[in-house]
Amino acid sequence: MKKLRVLLVDDEIMIREGFKRLFDWEAHDCEVVGEAADGMEALSQIDALCPDIVIMDINIPIMSGLKVIQLSRIKHPQIAYVIVSGYDDFSYCQQALRLQITDYILKPVNYEEFGGCIDNLKISLFERRVAEEPAEAREERPITGITRYLQEHLAEEVSLSVLAERFHLNPQYISQLFKNEIGVGFLAYLTNIRMEKAKKLLLSTPLSVAEVAERSGYGDYRVFTKVFKKSEGVTPSQYRRDFLESTGSGEGR
Repeated sequence: MKKLRVLLVDDEIMIREGFKRLFDWEAHDCEVVGEAADGMEALSQIDALCPDIVIMDINIPIMSGLKVIQLSRIKHPQIAYVIVSGYDDFSYCQQALRLQITDYILKPVNYEEFGGCIDNLKISLFERRVAEEPAEAREERPITGITRYLQEHLAEEVSLSVLAERFHLNPQYISQLFKNEIGVGFLAYLTNIRMEKAKKLLLSTPLSVAEVAERSGYGDYRVFTKVFKKSEGVTPSQYRRDFLESTGSGEGR
């Protein structure tokens, strides 16, 4: 898998330097190819560099980060955006969601959590590439069959050995497929799609946390809660409660 090209946009040079020095881009198959300190410079750099990922602050001079994203989406719809902001405000999150932001991270940045964000972004980019491929091309690639199987059997116990038996492939070969084709390990991919499934169930059904855990592939809801909190920063119950409160949907389900 080729390295993903990253543009850093923040008016504080120390923030940009922190990203460059404190996060291991090489380990995540990424490289920082440019920087910008204001909205106009960001637009110019996006046009010149065509990065895969833009790490964007909201409160930057001349033009807000959200406006930059809105304008650059017209010419560069394929770019993934991650907002890193000091604003813990639901209205900003709503605007970001409307602009199809990949993630919204609060300052000060936890670089371990940011690494998880980059892994999730890689998975999103992979799924988008697969969706854009002709059906015959998808069927020819082992990784697409394997990931489709995982999506369809999330509630079951799945492992590299289970996949190896199902697809008649070596477990080590399958493990390498995930790294080469998606850029993340098997476990990171599996955890990501299970968390996405859990979030959808929490927000769209009245299922208990234990039931959500089971349908997401976790037999022990305590393990599920621990993994969910590490991934999302809050417990499953708080995640549901925050959503209901922010949308005015009344009492918790």
